[in-house]
Amino acid sequence: MRGTGPRTAPVPLGPRSVAALLLVSAVGVMGFGWPLLAAPGAGLAHSSDAPWLFALLLPLMLAVGWAAIAESGLGAKSVAMLGVLAAAAAALRPLGAGAAGLQPMFFLLVLAGRVLGPGFGFVLGSVSMLASGLLTGGVGPWLPFQMLAMGWVTMGAGLLPGSRRLRGRAELALVAGYGAVTSLGYGLVMNLQAWPYLAGMSSGISFVPGDPLPENLGRYLTYVLTTSLGWDVPRAVLTAGLVLLCGGTVLRALRRATRRAAFNAEPRFAGSADPAGP
Repeated sequence: MRGTGPRTAPVPLGPRSVAALLLVSAVGVMGFGWPLLAAPGAGLAHSSDAPWLFALLLPLMLAVGWAAIAESGLGAKSVAMLGVLAAAAAALRPLGAGAAGLQPMFFLLVLAGRVLGPGFGFVLGSVSMLASGLLTGGVGPWLPFQMLAMGWVTMGAGLLPGSRRLRGRAELALVAGYGAVTSLGYGLVMNLQAWPYLAGMSSGISFVPGDPLPENLGRYLTYVLTTSLGWDVPRAVLTAGLVLLCGGTVLRALRRATRRAAFNAEPRFAGSADPAGP
């Protein structure tokens, strides 16, 4: 009896994983967006709400991981692999520290999310950002927001189409394009967690509590264009470039490692005897 070898596909989302992801994402959207609906004179300070968001995020993130493990039957080797990838991503972050937004960890996390799927991708992105914050001393009110935003980036990579059949240059082009777009999107979302608290610094681009939402969003887009685009574009270019240059090798290595860790392997056998036969 000879096997044709297992195929590796991203870990699918079950109903409990979907529910946990929807819940943690809802918490994230409220955490990022509630200041836009604040009344005039409302106290706005992430130093007060970030600990509560962090306290909510950790159990919800654990719930996503638990649901993915319970629904897919993954073992300890799979969880250990997530730890190794998170450590590798955290180690990459200091390489781009202070260099015009260049963050090589994005490239690894996007590729890992593509291979592992949305549920494990979300957990990997969040844990990687937490570990990198501890490693670089980047712990502050922004950390839970960074964890959420990076979790969304890696989750989206796991939802890209063609996970079973798309390979080669077409897959690299897809992942590189996604990496570029989400590198820009990460900056857009992370700016939102800080911008409402800069009111009064510059009347043309500052958040005005109580103003209509369209007016505040217009100021926000102006703020992004004038302050952070110079950091976001280099991040997008680096992420896409690294995916195109090294992505094929990294994807093959990740898929080989996931097969050994029994990540959703689908063994197929040829010439097996009929168990009901003589």
